[in-house]
Amino acid sequence: MQDKTLYKRILDQIHRWITNESTISNSLAVLIGISTGFVIVIYDRLLEASNHIFFGSVAGHPHYYMIFLPAFGGLLVGIITYIFVKKKRCDVEEVIEASALHGGKLRVKKAFLEVLLSIISIGSGGSVGKEVPGVLAGAGIGSAIAQTFKISGNRLKVLLGCGASGGIAAAFNAPLAGVVFVVEVIFGELETKTFIPIVISSVFATLVSNFIFGIKPIEINYGLVSPFNESLLYLALGILAGIVSVSIIRFLYLLHDIFERIPVHSVLKPALGGLGVGIIGFLYPQIFGMGYDVISEVLTNKLTLNLMLVLLLLKIIAFSLTLGSGGAGGSIVPSLFIGAMLGGAFGTVVHTFLPIVTSEPGAYALVGMGAVFTGTARAPLTAILILFEVTMDYNLILPLMLACVISNVVSSSLHPQSIFTEGLKRRGFTISKGHEVDIMESMFVRDVMESNVQTISENESTGALVLLTQTSRHAGFPVLDADNRLVGIVTLQDMRDKVKYGELERKVGDIASRDPIVAYPDESLDIVLKRFALRDIGRLPVVSRMDEKKLVGVITRSDIVKSYNKKVVSKVHEKMEAE
Repeated sequence: MQDKTLYKRILDQIHRWITNESTISNSLAVLIGISTGFVIVIYDRLLEASNHIFFGSVAGHPHYYMIFLPAFGGLLVGIITYIFVKKKRCDVEEVIEASALHGGKLRVKKAFLEVLLSIISIGSGGSVGKEVPGVLAGAGIGSAIAQTFKISGNRLKVLLGCGASGGIAAAFNAPLAGVVFVVEVIFGELETKTFIPIVISSVFATLVSNFIFGIKPIEINYGLVSPFNESLLYLALGILAGIVSVSIIRFLYLLHDIFERIPVHSVLKPALGGLGVGIIGFLYPQIFGMGYDVISEVLTNKLTLNLMLVLLLLKIIAFSLTLGSGGAGGSIVPSLFIGAMLGGAFGTVVHTFLPIVTSEPGAYALVGMGAVFTGTARAPLTAILILFEVTMDYNLILPLMLACVISNVVSSSLHPQSIFTEGLKRRGFTISKGHEVDIMESMFVRDVMESNVQTISENESTGALVLLTQTSRHAGFPVLDADNRLVGIVTLQDMRDKVKYGELERKVGDIASRDPIVAYPDESLDIVLKRFALRDIGRLPVVSRMDEKKLVGVITRSDIVKSYNKKVVSKVHEKMEAE
């Protein structure tokens, strides 16, 4: 009898352990990690085959034939996109949006379609990386497994993160970086209950890819020659990397906007971008594809200063042409490539003039890789860990940390959005710490203000002000001087308080409120609302930051309320469509 009772207790304990939420999540994390690892292996094999098919097809033909390879690949991407993608494409922005706004629900078919498109883009010479397809493949697997087991709520979001971490980990053989990438970029914050399954998935994905590929670290051995002097140089490199990172983001979206406006069919736009890449690649084939071999040459000091500077500029252009025109691929590897060129060029210059107190240029190239990646992705820990795990070299960890942090500060101050969240912002979503921020924080004065402003001159009479109020829907007006520069604001309340009966000849300038509280076009509405509440006013003149006397518009409390209501209705509609 006692044996049966003990046996029943053991069975009950096993049942509780099996049905425990953490056990289920961790078991599924193992499954997702292994599956993602195998998918990344298959992806790499298909990428090699795609590259062989495209570039092998021009073997024995004139060299200029390669100009048309990225264009042909772009045409295939355009055709497939036109046939199978009815709305927007799937990318890391989609994964962030799924995590922050849709509880982890990801459109799995579109995620894997994007993986296929990237094989065509990269294989044909598109100047992009493979890590975003890796993230999409892993996130797609995580979401698919969650849907198969009918998992919902926060656990679905966790499994999405498990797949994304496994994708990065397997692509770079960097399990720690995979975990931190999800924390920094996808989730935006760390929670203990989500951390363990993400780690498990990352580890198993790395084990699978490492077992099949037998990946070895890049063998370099650099260190600090003069800690104090070189720290200052690495700080300067971090500042340059931050500036270059912002240039990458802005140029990418500039070309994206240009291609949006080009009056040709959407099928042809990736081909046009590919043709531009092909022309550049004909002159400098180093920009084709991911360019791992070129990065290795920089790290081992095999490239000249002039070539590194040229490749830095051309890679930014080629990368932006590929993605901006509608090609498929990632931004991490191009960021590492550009960072290597920047760091290598910087290192060559400082080592030429200060050979005794500086390391070889390859050391600066390595640090530049991490710093530029940090500036574009706003993920300093991920950048540090990727380079540490790829090289297994701890000697440069201090300058790497310094440059990455400085780059992050500089790029964030120059451009608040990362290369991943800029697209979300353009669609009206502002994501902070893995969640959408308040609507008022994501809307700006320039989007709401009225540009056609009714004004009055300070030399006009109060009688003219009375006539203006009778023909206008407004109860207050900016006051301008003879040069049309803002000097104040006047309201009906000023008329009541300061103008006695019969004093209609008084100058408006005598009763106007001088030095008014103003707003700026780039301010978010939550800041302006606080200003309204603090001063108990209903309207603010909007002025240029460059010249606070230059009036560019007016914003009122009622304008903000109307825009807020429209935004709420729009977001509810979008969410219903997504579901």
